[in-house]
Amino acid sequence: MVKKVLNPDTVAKPIKPTFSQATMATGQAFLFISGQVSVDKHGNTVGKGDIRMQTRQVLENIKAIVEAAGGTMDNIVKVTVYLTDMKHFEEVHEVRAEYFKESPPASTMVEVSRLVSPEWLIEIDAIAVLE
Repeated sequence: MVKKVLNPDTVAKPIKPTFSQATMATGQAFLFISGQVSVDKHGNTVGKGDIRMQTRQVLENIKAIVEAAGGTMDNIVKVTVYLTDMKHFEEVHEVRAEYFKESPPASTMVEVSRLVSPEWLIEIDAIAVLE
């Protein structure tokens, strides 16, 4: 896969280095990852009340899925982040920086009134392009 991060001078720079204004990718397969929440492989909620732990678990779930498809986190070109409280913005980006280092994906972050379980503080879906 060839992935190119686009942050043209004609638009504002991303407010955090953990995302790009756009990503352009070429490859043979698209992988659409359903919204992941902070549950382990047994379905147990991880990190009740702790946004850092929940964000890390969500990203580990995404990593496991993309790796099962033969890719890496660098193959992810787009994420949508759903937060139950935007006060967690900084903490989420700090954890994301551990997973998206070289060429961060395009990203949208929105605040929602709640997720399926009241224990969940964050949900992320993703799109990856694979060879």
